[in-house]
Formats: sequence, structure tokens, C-alpha cells
Amino acid sequence: MAKFGFSQSITRVEDDRFLTGKGQFSDDLNLSGQAWGWVLRSPHAHAQIISIDTTKAINSPGVIDIITGSELENAKANHVPTLVPMTNRDGSAAPLPKHPILCIDRVLHVGDSVAFVVAESLEQAKAAAEIIEVEYKPLQSICNTRLACDKGQPLVHQEAQNNLAFEWEFGDEEKNQSIFSKCSHVVSLDLINNRVVVASMEPRGALASYDEELGKLTLHTGTQGVWPVRDHIANDVLKMSKDKVRVITSDVGGGFGMKGAVYPEYGMVAWASRKLGRPVKWQGERTDAFLTDTMGRDHVTLARLGFDDDGHILAMNVETTANMGAYLFTYAGYIPTDAALKVLPGVYDIKDLYYRVKGVYSHTVPVDAYRGAGRPESIYLIERLMDVAAAELNIDRVELRLKNMITPKSLPFNTAAGEIYDSGDFPKVFDVALKEADWIGINERRKISTQEGKRRGIGFAYYIESTLGDQRENCAISFKEGELLEVFVGTQSTGQGHETAYAQMISERLNYPLSQISVIQGDSDKIASGGGTGGSRSLTAQAWAIRDATEVVIKKGLDIAAEILEVAPEDINYTDDSEFRILGTDRSLSFMEVVSKAKDLGRSLDGDAQIKVKNWTFPNGCHVAEVEVDELTGVVKLLSYSVVDDFGVILNPLLVKGQVHGGVAQGVGQALMEDAVYDASGQLVSGSFMDYTMPRAHDLPSIKFENVEIPCENNPFGIKGCGEAGTVGAAPAVINAIVDALSDLGVRHIDMPATSERVWRTIQGAA
Repeated sequence: MAKFGFSQSITRVEDDRFLTGKGQFSDDLNLSGQAWGWVLRSPHAHAQIISIDTTKAINSPGVIDIITGSELENAKANHVPTLVPMTNRDGSAAPLPKHPILCIDRVLHVGDSVAFVVAESLEQAKAAAEIIEVEYKPLQSICNTRLACDKGQPLVHQEAQNNLAFEWEFGDEEKNQSIFSKCSHVVSLDLINNRVVVASMEPRGALASYDEELGKLTLHTGTQGVWPVRDHIANDVLKMSKDKVRVITSDVGGGFGMKGAVYPEYGMVAWASRKLGRPVKWQGERTDAFLTDTMGRDHVTLARLGFDDDGHILAMNVETTANMGAYLFTYAGYIPTDAALKVLPGVYDIKDLYYRVKGVYSHTVPVDAYRGAGRPESIYLIERLMDVAAAELNIDRVELRLKNMITPKSLPFNTAAGEIYDSGDFPKVFDVALKEADWIGINERRKISTQEGKRRGIGFAYYIESTLGDQRENCAISFKEGELLEVFVGTQSTGQGHETAYAQMISERLNYPLSQISVIQGDSDKIASGGGTGGSRSLTAQAWAIRDATEVVIKKGLDIAAEILEVAPEDINYTDDSEFRILGTDRSLSFMEVVSKAKDLGRSLDGDAQIKVKNWTFPNGCHVAEVEVDELTGVVKLLSYSVVDDFGVILNPLLVKGQVHGGVAQGVGQALMEDAVYDASGQLVSGSFMDYTMPRAHDLPSIKFENVEIPCENNPFGIKGCGEAGTVGAAPAVINAIVDALSDLGVRHIDMPATSERVWRTIQGAA
């Protein structure tokens, strides 16, 4: 029987149903007798609601009900939770303004929810929503991240003075300033990490069905973990025990952190279904996604590095203003603070760090986790700052990195951010990456571009990422009729290939046919709890739980094999060939034989396990980008791209390569073209794919990928995780390459996105 173990590029088992149209995504799910819901959304960024008149709409064809915020408020069910409340630097609790499911007296961003129309058809619901009469009193809005806390700006929430959501810090500010005062050189950089739209391929949707006889609500929706949604519906909306709410997630067309959040529409369909006694479905469209899906990034930062005479970093000081949007969303406060902090020093031996974050409210779509969630922002910051420092100190970019890079002999290394890097060889990975990209040959290639009237530049970024998330994870293995083996997991695939990876692990350990392994996920009734997917945690946590569950299965198998072979269990060994063999003999039973005989004996091989991750992992690597800039037009062409990663031990290289390629595309998109732009009135100017630019195939070269395998010390498999790494390294590598191309003009920095207009203006300004 074939073995599908570690380091084998097994093609994805789930792709057959995707490619043949058999996937079950949100819009594929329908129930008999379902009604359709549609959300009336605010056209204003900030306005007082004077009145909502539904008289005409409720009497229009097909309309069943119109739910407003007042109805939910009267039932004390009008609340969307924040799962990470914040504490200010002075120890006080940050204000936590209410986030309503449906607005009552004010709307706080374009797209805010005002009413939920339920009708027999989607078209009828949309038509009725258009004739709901809402009288608004438009108010001034604030959308600018840098200006949000200035005095005199309109307040988003009365309880958040000067629009300050929280003020958080890490480190000793006084000590840090003292060190800076003694530094020989101080380099500073003011930069913007632009706001981006997540733009997952599949828009969000939700289908709720209430069983009056059982008193139970079932919700189908695409998530990155069903349990926070279940808890929200049970605790905040329907006020019922958790066992009376079942949330099911089938296939998900992209999550990227955004589908890990809890959204108002979940409560709308749940409330409507129980009230009306029939299934209610809401399916978002692309406009809904632009106006209501949480966005990513949106930071304004001033960062400084202090150096001694020899170019060694003595101190780092970072002050960031992070835009939270109109509400503090599910995990939003954690992203620019603790999540970003973990890798803020990069791979450098920085002696002291002070980091302050001001979270601010604005009249914009809320910001939450987006692929990398804090770590891309931090690596962009440190890698841009290192390039600027190299130029100002007149030290080669490579030399400055190597001078400050943490060495293998220093590991495990306690960073200035309080993290412990357990493993790695950063100089080695760095060296391999530069050779793969032919770093030393750039000058010859520059000559070619110069002859064609172009400017060529090369840049790199050395990233390190910290996996993170729920430290607990579960796995249960159950043997069904025939030879079907079901594996119940607490993570949720949103396109990564989890079904393949997990089946691959079990197939290796138990020598079980890959085709007979079924991975069960995303069902709060079948799986009592789980950590969900996010923070590159899935394989690092779930693989551990799978291993422990298979150990339980094997232990049971030893007992059954001993009974069949009529020997003591201690006289049997489970071999690498997945056989139960009597020690010192050739008498054995294969695992599959034991499975078969166990059923005949009425015995069970089922096993389950729960693990707790004590220390997360630190994937790292180097991205090298080479670009060509047309000086006349400002157009940037990405000529080549190389990635060398240390992901530790890799389970499936094919899956990993796909994750890296996708991540790089998202990072390049942010660097060169993506930008969520609001005008002064709070309207999203880039509110459709007509105006919001996404990278296409022709924008990306073939991406070279290589892995330097240095096993992780923090989990039994040596795995480090890979899901977000491509995004973490891409943006700084591309921007560093563009600045390199323009450096002889005196260009020191260019903010993302480096559109042709921005690059052209930068060139003109430098000239």
C-alpha cells in the first residue's frame, strides 16, 4: 500500500469536488421554504437617524417582515461582541462602545446596517428595501487615520474622547529615550501601511433555520471557526444555551482572517428565522463585501533606530496610529498591538524596544485581521527602516543586516519584544536567497535597463513570523462502516488544503488508504470546540492533536492485536510499516487487519486527544524582488521574485508552494496597487473592482521558491507554519526594490501603493 508521509507533494484530494462543481459554498446552500433577507445599508458615513418608515415597504409584494434595530434593542439582542477588549497603557479599561446589529439612532460608516427585509424572493426583498423611507441628518465625518485624534474632529463615539479607542504600550519609555540620547546615529522613518480590502473570492453569506419542536437554531455560514459565531448567536441574540445553536461551515472560498470575525448578518438571519418559523437566507454581494467586510492594515507610523559607532542597533522606538474604523471589531485591538509586537524587532539583535499604539475610531469600515495580522505591518516597518539606515549610515544593505542579525549560536534567543526564537539559521537562509536571486549580478542587469531608458532596482526583506491563535486543539478519529475513517478537527479550511494534509498524516501513521479518510470540520454539534484557522496555526496545532489521537488508536490496536495473537500487549510492537508484530518473530497483523477483526469482536479503535501548544513557532525567510521603473510614466514592472523560506519540516511541498505564491500575490498587490481610499465625506472611492485594483497573473513573474529545513523545537514534528509567510515578506521586498531603482535620484522612501502616478510624482519631486 502506498504511503503518503511527510515531504511528499500529494495533490489535493478536495480539488475533485471543486473542479467538478460539487463544492458546497454559502450560495450553494438552500432549504425548502426559505425566505430571503436583504440589508438596507447607510449611504452616509455619519448621520443621525431621525426616523425609519417601513409602511410602504412592508406592504410591497412578497415582503414577510422588516426588522429594525428598535425591535432587537427591546429584546436586548442588538449587539455584536468584541472578543478582545483593550487595556490602556495606564492600566485603565479602554471604552468599548456598543456595536449594534442594526443601527437605531446613528450610522457610523457607509454600509452600516439600518434594516433587514425578509421576503419570498431576493428580488422582492431588494425592491422593498429601496422604498423604506429613512430620514437622515448627515453629520461631519472623520476618515483620516493621522487626523482622527485631533481636537475638533467629529466624534465617532461619545464615550471615546478624541476618537481614541485605546492607547497601548510595550517597554520602558524613559529607559528607551535614555538609550537613544546616547546613540551615535539615529535613523527615523515616517511611513504609512495602506488600508486594503480583503476581497475573498466568495462573498459572505448566512442561512438560518429554526426548529421550533427542538427549540434549536442551525446556521450555515462560511467561517474560519464556527464556535465564536455559535456563542454570539446563543449569548447575544437568541438568549439560549449553546447546545441549542448549531453552526455549520461547509466549503469556504477564501478567509484571510476576515471570515474569522463575527458579523451582524449572523444575528439578523438567526433572529428572523426563529421569529418567522422558517429558514431565512442572506447572501452578500460584492458591494456588501466592500462596504462591510473587515479591512486590513491602515497604520501611520513613526519609527526610529539608534545605532552605535559600528552600526550595531542599540534601541528601537515605534509610535503607531492604527485605524480601527467605526467599531472595535472581533479581534481588532489585538492585531496592531500584541500580534504586531511579536516580530517587531525582525531577526535583529535589538537591545531595547519601546512600542506605543494609539487605536483610533473613524467613520470607515472596521479593520481587523488580514493575512498575517500585524506581522506584515511589523516586518514592513523594520525592513524599510533597515534599508533607510543603510543608506544614511553609508553601509551596504546586506552588511548592515548581517552585522545585526541573530546568529544560530545565540538561539534560543530572547528578543527585545519578549519572544523566544527557538530555531533557525537566518544568515544561511539570507545567503541562499541572495545567491538564488543572483544579487551580485544586478549591476550588469541595470545596464540593460538603462539602455532601454528604464531604471532597475533590487530589494530584499528578511521576515520572521510568529504563528498564533488558540493554544488548544482537538482531534477525534472514528472508524465507520466499511473502511471509512472519519477525522474530526478543530480547524477550518478556507482553501489551504487541510483535507489533504490531515489525511496524509493519518495515512502515513496508520497506513490507511487516503481515499478512505474523511476529514470532518466546521460543525459545532459534531465538534464541541476548536481553535479555528488563523495565525498560521492550523498544522502546527492540529498535527499535534492528530498525532496524539493516532497514539490512542494504536494503543487500542495493540490490545486487540494481543488478544488475537494470544500474547501480552507488551510483547507486541507497532512497526514503521504499520504492523503489530510479536517481538522477535515474523508473526504480525497489519493495521487494516486489526481494524477488520476489531469490528468482528465488537471492539472500538476510536480515539481522541486534546493538546495545548506551549510555545508557538517562528517561520522565517528572505524575499528578493527585482523591478524595472519607467521614468517617463512611473510604471513599475516586477521582473523577478525569489523566496527562500525556513518552514521547518514540510508535510506537503506542493501545498506549501501554493500558499507562498498566493501570499506573495497579496503582498505585491498591497505594495503596488491596492488601496482603500475614502473621500472627505466618508464615501469609499475605491468601492468596486472598477476602482480597486487587484493583481492579475500578468502582474507577477514566475516565483522561485526554496526551503531551507531547520526543524522547530516547539512541536513534535518540527513544523513552523507557512500560511501567511508569503504576505509578510512581499511588500517590503518590492518597495525596497523600487527605492533602490530611484535611489540615485535621492529618493529615500515611497509609501504603498507604489502606483505609476505616485512613482512618477516621486521622480518629478526628486528631479
